[in-house]
Amino acid sequence: MRMRALERAGHEVVRMDAKPFWPKNSLLFKIVFRILVGPHIRRLNQEILRVAREVRPDCFWADKVMALQPSTLKKLRSMGITTVSYMIDNPFGPRKDPGWRLYMKDIPYFDLHCTQRDVSIPEYKMRGARDVVKIQTAYEQTIHFPPPAGWSDKDRNREVSFIGTPYDQRAEVLTELAKAGIPLVISGSERSWKRALEPEIFEKVYREGELKDDAYREGVWRSKINISFLTKSNQDEFTQKSFEIAGCGGFLLAERSKGHTDRFVEGEEAVFFDGIEEMKQQILRYLNDEPARERIAVAGCRRAKESGYDNDSQMRLITDRVAAIRKSGK
Repeated sequence: MRMRALERAGHEVVRMDAKPFWPKNSLLFKIVFRILVGPHIRRLNQEILRVAREVRPDCFWADKVMALQPSTLKKLRSMGITTVSYMIDNPFGPRKDPGWRLYMKDIPYFDLHCTQRDVSIPEYKMRGARDVVKIQTAYEQTIHFPPPAGWSDKDRNREVSFIGTPYDQRAEVLTELAKAGIPLVISGSERSWKRALEPEIFEKVYREGELKDDAYREGVWRSKINISFLTKSNQDEFTQKSFEIAGCGGFLLAERSKGHTDRFVEGEEAVFFDGIEEMKQQILRYLNDEPARERIAVAGCRRAKESGYDNDSQMRLITDRVAAIRKSGK
């Protein structure tokens, strides 16, 4: 989606997929991902340099590439190529995920780091980052757009909806909603949700599998209330799902945070909750009030568009910074 935005802005983009360079065997993949050495890593880095020598781009954009060797970044920079790391995950957070060993070594060799967390900026600088820009994840306007005129509750077959993954305590919270009689629908990875939910709850609330692209947008359209959780284990200030729901013209019920309340007016452009009890209260308040939901959803969609929560606007922040770096000759 970010590549689409760059192309729409007139940039020529050469796409390189790192996935084929990883082991296909799941056990070997886990081992290589943890140790980040061996022929798979070497071949990826060699191919990056080969393509760079052939294409001679102005910029090398690494979108969460975990297997870059510092020597590769040094060589790219020696060719006059500006190096950018776009990292929406949190390498410094409490989750302690594996796979960050090379990335931590790479930090001083990127010309620009793009992060969506204020808390990460001093961490990057402490580790020698040359430049850091705060961005936010965004909705993709070619996918996330409002429903046709006249769309209403007669077109909606999902009452209270969550589309996503069972990170943190989401399964426990949603189980409590279901047990309280809230008409809940969950979509996402069947395997993950089957593991996370009690069997009888899974049978009651899970349906439609993983929803992506058009199916995801239509899932939002068909939902009276769309829930958006923060991933607290990743120290999220806001979540991409909130911007996607707003972009789709959906009624957004999101976990309250400064990141969310800075970006949507509470009660006018979105509705927020702290904890399960307020979540229940907000659901009961709005579930049967279609005019209020419609008013808030329309205002939230307008805010997302006017405030630049879309991919094009967010990518422009980065490309403008890259242009300044190149002009300065740093």
